[in-house]
Amino acid sequence: MYDNKTIIKLHFDGVSIRQIAERSKKSRNTISRIITAAKSVNLTPEQLDSLSDDELTLLLFPNKELMPVYAQPDYAYCHKELTKPGVTLSTLYQEYVFQCQSAHVPFYKRSYFFEKYADYVKKNRLTMHISHKPGDKVMVDWNGKTMNIINRYTGELSTVYLFVATLPFSMYCYVQGCLSMKTEDWIDCHINMFEYFDGVPRLLIPDNLKTGVVSHKKYEDPVLNKSYQEMAEYYGITVIPARVRMPKDKAAVEGSVGNITNAVIGHLRNRKFFSLEELNKAIHKELEVFNTNPFQKRDGSRLSVYEDEEKDHMLPLPEKPFELSTWKTATVQLNYHISIDKMNYSVPYEYVGKKVETKISKQNIVIYYKGTCIASHRRLYGRKNQYSTNDSHMPKNHQYFSWNADRFINWGESIGPNTKTVIEKHIHRYRVEEQSYKGCMSILKLADKYTAQRLENACAIALEHIPNPTYKNIRLILEAGQDEMISKENEDDTSIQEHAILRGADYYRRK
Repeated sequence: MYDNKTIIKLHFDGVSIRQIAERSKKSRNTISRIITAAKSVNLTPEQLDSLSDDELTLLLFPNKELMPVYAQPDYAYCHKELTKPGVTLSTLYQEYVFQCQSAHVPFYKRSYFFEKYADYVKKNRLTMHISHKPGDKVMVDWNGKTMNIINRYTGELSTVYLFVATLPFSMYCYVQGCLSMKTEDWIDCHINMFEYFDGVPRLLIPDNLKTGVVSHKKYEDPVLNKSYQEMAEYYGITVIPARVRMPKDKAAVEGSVGNITNAVIGHLRNRKFFSLEELNKAIHKELEVFNTNPFQKRDGSRLSVYEDEEKDHMLPLPEKPFELSTWKTATVQLNYHISIDKMNYSVPYEYVGKKVETKISKQNIVIYYKGTCIASHRRLYGRKNQYSTNDSHMPKNHQYFSWNADRFINWGESIGPNTKTVIEKHIHRYRVEEQSYKGCMSILKLADKYTAQRLENACAIALEHIPNPTYKNIRLILEAGQDEMISKENEDDTSIQEHAILRGADYYRRK
């Protein structure tokens, strides 16, 4: 918004009427009328600076009906109030509007209020660190410099990446070394950072790295990595990624990177480390020195400012640290179980054949379908192919669950004795009978694809060579056609016996 004073200043600076009109979005006649009025009263730049907007309007247009006098905001008060937690310029503008409405005085529009405050800051050359409030945000990033650890036996070097976090109000820092920049290490650094700070700020400002931010388009809300979003929700912190290619959005951590490089990497450059734990212990020692060193241009140190002025404004830590989880997609099988790391977990039978998302942590398996949680289990460990089955996931009358060992054995016997033997052996392989049903069904269903006779022949071949044949063994025999080759040989032997003239044993017996 261009007022009369700004327009006249532009004219004094040599800007043409056409250019002023384009900048101010006003007509050239309006701009010409204001400049003509200023010339008529012989207005000088010195006089212009000493006059307020209302006084200037009276001077230029004394015969015109006086426009309402706007209430002038106290920007010095606003600048001071912005140091307090929870106070924003929008809040101060709302208070300004309420005061004007109560006094029945006209007030500036929001955009003009913000513009004038920016002019105030610029005119008075105020530092902008005052915009950072205690406990309000933490800025995180990877340091561009790396360190190394040495394999004690081979001498091989492994690269160590440095995670850096800074609280911009106190400039209190945290550093941790990691062997990769993957999501697991990224989130683990955040968990340890909150433990180090012994609190959680309101906002988390990361860069747009893929381990944290999936996409961040200009006119759309950023899409976060699922695990990263879960971690933020667990700690009650809001993630606001910096704008793409805008390092000024996280200037505090960008500045700390250089200081940390000197304080940590520089001091440890001549030392050799043989494990990540050993390196991180050394880093934390240097970090303590860095955080306790006195400031050069202000009182105290990073640690003292944090403890005295910022720590009380941090959110409390939850009772337990966040547990990192990963996500996988799985398909619900006919027995309404999904397989995760060779363990089986049940879901409601209505989801058979559907693709579900699984959230996997050290302790739990949580299953989602289209964002809705449909099942959860304690994670299984130990012997492979265990089952975790919830009875409520089973239908009351479902054909599959009417099966039992006798029924599978009878089905196998109807195909042939060898198939029956294979089914019996398969059932006896498992400690829990129900675990064998899936394999039995798979074996017997091969008769639909290859015929019952071929299945019987394949089972016979498998039993000759394998003590406990599996579905895979029998399927490979059928796919290779080995059962058909044996059948053909048997047919040839039978043909010879039918047409040859054979002499019995009595013929050769000596009398």
